[in-house]
Amino acid sequence: MTIIEVNNKKTIREFLEVPAIIYKNDPYWVRPLDHEVESIFDQKINSFFTHGEAIRWVMKDDNGALTGRVAAFINKNKAFTFPQPTGGMGFFECTDNRDAAFLLFDTCRNWLEARGMQAMDGPVNFGENDVNWGLLVDGFIHPGLGMNYNPPYYREFFESYGFKFYFEQVSNHLDLTKPFPERFWKIAEWVRNKPENKFLHFTYKETAKFIQDLKEIYDDAWAFHESFTPLEEKLLMNTLKKSRPFLDEEMIWFAYHNGEPAAFLIMFPDVNQILKHLNGKLHLWNQLKFLYLKKKKTITRARIVIMGVKPKFQRHGLESGIFWHLNEKMKKKPQFTELELSWVGDFNPKMRALHESVGAVFGKRHITYRKLFSGEIPEQRSTIIPVDTKEKALRNKQ
Repeated sequence: MTIIEVNNKKTIREFLEVPAIIYKNDPYWVRPLDHEVESIFDQKINSFFTHGEAIRWVMKDDNGALTGRVAAFINKNKAFTFPQPTGGMGFFECTDNRDAAFLLFDTCRNWLEARGMQAMDGPVNFGENDVNWGLLVDGFIHPGLGMNYNPPYYREFFESYGFKFYFEQVSNHLDLTKPFPERFWKIAEWVRNKPENKFLHFTYKETAKFIQDLKEIYDDAWAFHESFTPLEEKLLMNTLKKSRPFLDEEMIWFAYHNGEPAAFLIMFPDVNQILKHLNGKLHLWNQLKFLYLKKKKTITRARIVIMGVKPKFQRHGLESGIFWHLNEKMKKKPQFTELELSWVGDFNPKMRALHESVGAVFGKRHITYRKLFSGEIPEQRSTIIPVDTKEKALRNKQ
């Protein structure tokens, strides 16, 4: 077996083709757009290169056939916030061959160790954790846009190599053809009618304002999570730009309390239902096909990517108010029958409770693993976000 660094047009093309080999007979796999994958490794596009580095490889067998791929990353803003410097690995794909998988893992480890890392998380992304994050271990059904999908046998590779459970990510599904629990709507009605609360959906003409509001809420809401780093406005702008062909302004909502940004919800139509027909390419013919399938209302699912509430506004019920307004808009889009609420870590009990309150049921489970390079370092799990971050925030200000 041979490991080859991806550094020219030929190896880039091979890196993109490996998944097509692995998932050749898988009815659920959706090939992401090639240019979207490439943007993650483009220093001109991915802002994480301003504070990190990445590398990737493909693997071939003795006959020269492609059998795997992988990438390794160092996000210097986060790597040194852990007890040991921790890098990442991702974009792992491999045939059902344990030796081949271990060779790919070793390649990442060696590269990371040479740069001072003492552990690696995987599979992760060289970017924010809303996409390409975690190994699918339960719920091998249609993947939502940006959600990792992989064969079941990958789990044995990771765990037998020595990767340890770091945190669990659950995605729940909500059937829009069924009514929300009555108790939830009573709370929502009470919250939305309070004069100090205001709810607005995103509009492109006010992009700058909403980007600032989102960053303000996010940075406040996640401040108590392990290895927190502030949200990058440039990354948000790039995401909005890439999503414009399918983004629906009425699927992104903000809550304000006496004019102050307090909470947000971001939901995207599951464009995977269209991408499944494009084979990763967006040439002219596929652009026309995209528009045609979009007009035919091919997309019937949506994915709630992230929600956030400032600690001081928790227990105000603002999330229910947002859901009320979102639901009113979704009534005018009857083609949407399912929401994926993803993903919520086991470190975030508040959001898991919210999923239950709206009647969502289990859909998928991913695991993010950590491999410690030295046995002298004690094993660890991701820390839990306090159930009441509101009280913690108030204590910190005293």
